[in-house]
Amino acid sequence: MMRSRSMLLFSLLALSPLACAQTAGAPASTAGKPAAANEPAVVATLRSQGVEFMGTFETPVGLTGYAGVAGQRPLGVYVSKDGQYAVVGTLVNAKGEDVSAAKLKELVSGPMGQQAWAKVEASHWVRDGKADAPRVIYSFSDPNCPYCNRFWEAAQPWVAAGKVQIRQILVGVIREDSANKAAAILGASSPEQALIQNERDFAKGGIKPLATVPAAVQAKLRANEALMLDLGFQGTPGILFKDADGTVQMRSGMPQGDDMQTVLGPR
Repeated sequence: MMRSRSMLLFSLLALSPLACAQTAGAPASTAGKPAAANEPAVVATLRSQGVEFMGTFETPVGLTGYAGVAGQRPLGVYVSKDGQYAVVGTLVNAKGEDVSAAKLKELVSGPMGQQAWAKVEASHWVRDGKADAPRVIYSFSDPNCPYCNRFWEAAQPWVAAGKVQIRQILVGVIREDSANKAAAILGASSPEQALIQNERDFAKGGIKPLATVPAAVQAKLRANEALMLDLGFQGTPGILFKDADGTVQMRSGMPQGDDMQTVLGPR
């Protein structure tokens, strides 16, 4: 079943209820690879609606599988032989197994995850935890975001045990003084201690914001926000981590229930 671009992207990018939405900012570009000369008409239509295609694969039902991505999310598109129709979604067998999961991981999730990881590694972040902690988690965070603060509190047992380091990629998108608070952290003699101060004193208002944001810090915050949008996050926290298989996973909003241990690892 084909859906309109707005409906498709809304379903893929719906913000978690446990996340702080930004107040401004343009959506990330969804420009993909150029269309092939013999591309099926329905694929060309989906491409024009913002879906990027990374490759094709065979399916056991006579449809050609197209490995796509919309809003940084893998998307299976199954095209008829005449190229006029497509089914968008999950192809399962009689056992309920997703028969295309491995191909989507190979063609989309794996490469995109590694690219995303390289980008966040090169971003402007502040570490919470020991430098040699084996599990690294990146979190786009706003100093005024209550869900970022809840995630920080929930993660402290892992951080204190030396198992996890959380690299907070600071942005200033929620309130007028968010950028000024982020600047106070990034410009401190010890950004790590300033970050901890903001989290510990969050209920009291957090760290005192700077009166003005230095141009150099403003550039860092803008770069972090652009990266957040580029990776498909529309609010904070936006979390990236590697699972037991080394696959990069993302979470929009604070992880809930057992998912917290999936993100942070064994306690």
